[in-house]
Parts: sequence; C-alpha cells; structure tokens
Amino acid sequence: MTKQASFNNVGGAEAGLPPGWRVEDLSAPICAAFADIVGTTYFLTSHADRYAYCRDRLPYGLFRLRGGKLPCTLPAAIVCPADEAELIAIVSLAIREKIALIPFGAGSGVLGGTIPLNCEVVVDLKRMNRIVALNDLDGTVTVQAGMNGGQFEEALNQRGYTSGHLPQSIYMSTVGGWAACRGAGQASSRYGKIEDIVVGLKAVLANGQSLDVRPVARRSVGPSIKDMLVGSEGVFGFITQLTMRIWRLPEHELGVVLAFPTLDAGFDALRGIMQSELRPMVMRLYDMEESQQRTAKLPVFREKPILCILKFSGLHEMAELERDLSVKICQSHGAVVADSSPYEEWEKNRYSSYSIKWQTEGYFMDTIEVTGTWSGLSAMYAEISRAVHALHPEFYFGAHWSHIYSEGACQYMTMRLPPMDEGTAFALHRQAWDTVERLCLAHGGSIAHHHGAGLFRNQWLREELNTGMDLLQILKDGIDPDNLLNPGKLGLRPAVGADTV
Repeated sequence: MTKQASFNNVGGAEAGLPPGWRVEDLSAPICAAFADIVGTTYFLTSHADRYAYCRDRLPYGLFRLRGGKLPCTLPAAIVCPADEAELIAIVSLAIREKIALIPFGAGSGVLGGTIPLNCEVVVDLKRMNRIVALNDLDGTVTVQAGMNGGQFEEALNQRGYTSGHLPQSIYMSTVGGWAACRGAGQASSRYGKIEDIVVGLKAVLANGQSLDVRPVARRSVGPSIKDMLVGSEGVFGFITQLTMRIWRLPEHELGVVLAFPTLDAGFDALRGIMQSELRPMVMRLYDMEESQQRTAKLPVFREKPILCILKFSGLHEMAELERDLSVKICQSHGAVVADSSPYEEWEKNRYSSYSIKWQTEGYFMDTIEVTGTWSGLSAMYAEISRAVHALHPEFYFGAHWSHIYSEGACQYMTMRLPPMDEGTAFALHRQAWDTVERLCLAHGGSIAHHHGAGLFRNQWLREELNTGMDLLQILKDGIDPDNLLNPGKLGLRPAVGADTV
C-alpha cells in the first residue's frame, strides 16, 4: 500500500483548523491497525492531542505558535507502545504502509528534533518507564527509555545512588531523550556527559530489527555501535532501554563562591583546576552581564566583577581537600572567596527554566550552547558577543560556562530581543544563530554541546562534520531506505514534500 492509500489528505480549513495549518488524517484501516497494536486508549487522533505533540521547546516554534501559526505541521496521530513488542509491531506496520514515524520522549528538546515536517505519526515512549535492574556489584542501572528523569533520579536516591546526570530539564525530560540528544547534566565535569555514562543499550532499528549492545566494562570489537544510537536523535532507531553507570550519593557536599578580576582569569583558573586532575561536581563561570545579575548586592564584586560557583562532593575529606586545592588555584589567578548567597540561589533554582517568563511577555528569547578549546575560547566569546550586539541595539547577550573539561568548556549563551514586529524579529533571530555558529566554527569549536542538532542546526552540520555527514547518510539509507524514521533531522535528507523551519 502506498502512502497515499494510507492517508486521507485534508487541509487545515477542511478539518476545521485555522487557515494555513497543514494536517493529514490516517485512513480508517490504518487507524484500526495502530489501535489493534496499542489499544484505543493509547492511539490518539484528536486535534487537541495532535496540537500538543506538534512541537518541542524550540523557541522558534513557540514564536510561531504565539503568532497563531504551527511550527510545521500537525502529526497524523500519536501512538503509545507499552513495550518493545508493541514498538516492533508499530515499526513493521509503518514500513509496510510507508508511514513516517517520530520517536518522542517528553518534548523538552529545544532544536525541533520532534517537530513533524510532513504529518508524521509520533511514537510516544513514556509508557516504557521503569527501572529494570540495579546492579550494586557492577555499579550500573538498567532503565527503560521513557522514564522521567526526575523520577529516575529520585528512585536511585532512595537506593543510595545518583545517576550523575542532572540537567536543568531533569523533571521534564526522559532518560532516553538524554541519550538520543547526547545530553549533559550540571555535574558533567565530575561524572561526564551521557555518552560517558551509558555502557549498554537496547533499540528497535528503523528496519524493525532489535539491537542489543550488551553492557560491558570496555570493548575492542570495531567502532562503537552504542555511539551510533547515542546522539542519533531517533533517525536510526528507537532507544528502548539503557544501562548506565551510577555512583553512591556523596557523603559530603559544599559550595564556594569566588570573585575574579577578569573573565580570562576565570578561564585560566578553571583550566588549572581540571588540568590538575581535580574534579569539582559543579563549575560555573559567568560573564560580566550574567555576573552582575547575580551579585549586585555584594560589594566584593565591584572590584572583582566575574562570578564563579564551584561545588565539591564525595567523601568528606576528599571534598574538603578538593575545595582547598581548587580555591588555592583560583587565588593564584586573583580570585577571592565571596559570600555564599549566589551558590545558595543557584542550588534553589537549578532546575528552573527562565525562558517561559520572557517568552510569555512577548520577547524573542533563545539559548545556544557551543564548545570551545582553551586556546580559542576567550577570542570566540569576545567576537560572538560583539557580533550579536551589533545586530540590533536592544539585543541582549549573556554567557556562562558550566561544563568544564581539561581541553575546553561549553559556552552557554542567552539571546533576547524585545517585543517587536515578528518578521523583523525572525530575521534577527536567524542572523544571530548564523553568527554564533559560524564564529564558533571559525574558532575551532563545536556548534553543539548538549542540546543536540535536531532540525534547527541542519545548515551548519556539514561544515563541522564534513565527510562524516556522508557516512551518516549512508548508514541512514542502509537501515531506513524509505526514510521513514524522523526524516529531515540531524542534517539528513528530508522526506519528499516536507515543510521546513
């Protein structure tokens, strides 16, 4: 059966939706087939449900919705499997009927990775949401991909463990989403990013086959199959289960606030800490703009205006020693220990999102995270800051560095335009993105650190990955010849007739 036989083509106006909204309805036989797999309760076709699944947290998509437009299209339906067997049946049906699917966790991504471009069917994995096993001897946990991140961490805490992966989005993301987008948590400098934490996984590939990457300590049997799925954003398959490293809850935690005379002094100190093989749990350095917002009432920052927050954890003696050694390195670069209130405020709000406040007030706010090496980071930041400010006199720009490594750091930038004409704002927003990504590449950085690529970074991927994009497309064509799984994402070919962002 062709795609045309599987769908009833219906425009937005014909379906009773606002003009310009694109929607296609699955045919009655196909609806019945999906419902037979998961049950009618877990097969959703109402316009309200489809509207809820037509976007993730991509700011551009929210800007469009604010103006009464869709980010792209409505999905044709939402299907919610309970287990791998149901998921395999869904994929097999989609292959047979040439129906495109989009893997979906909790929709917390900010790059459009789950936005339907061509009325695809969304496959929501949140029913697959339990811890399968916890291995105290190996120090690992096996968890289904649809489990909420906050619930996962709380369950581990009750057993005396932590996942070590604590993103700001922890309560509105899934464990599978962390892996699919190659995410990072706030303690990445100590525990690593998600690719350092995942040791095994299970997946259902785009051709309907099951994949089992057994969790082992290390292996030397060719390229890492695990890493073809971690970061793949659903274009090759559905991650269904992960085995991850876990750590015992720290015996002791303590924070330190430091005031640096300059941003470069802060860079030098954080580099010195990491290259001395110390591993704070949290390291956060703020530029002048973001520092001032957090330190306005603290006199010490009038002379040393750059804010740095460090947090240490582990055995009591070890945490205290790491604190003392790290502070000594910071002092050698002109820092002084300051009042702890910025640390306490950060701890209190570490999982809160600040974007909603501005977006609901009509501002055009977005964030971009890139990675730079120590040799290029300072110049990269300075040039990006100047270039973004030059785009518009009211363009807000601030940055902080909160994932610190021996060789460099993640630069996390916030950009914000005031309420203005939508067309003007969209053009400036796109210019700012292009400015940041191209200057990042020019300074030897990576255009993404932990948000992934999704849809919105498509145009810059080839410049970073070069021939690697050809390898990804070959893999995609081999495992998904009809381009049915999350088409158009991760810089790969879109489906014929797909809309664009």
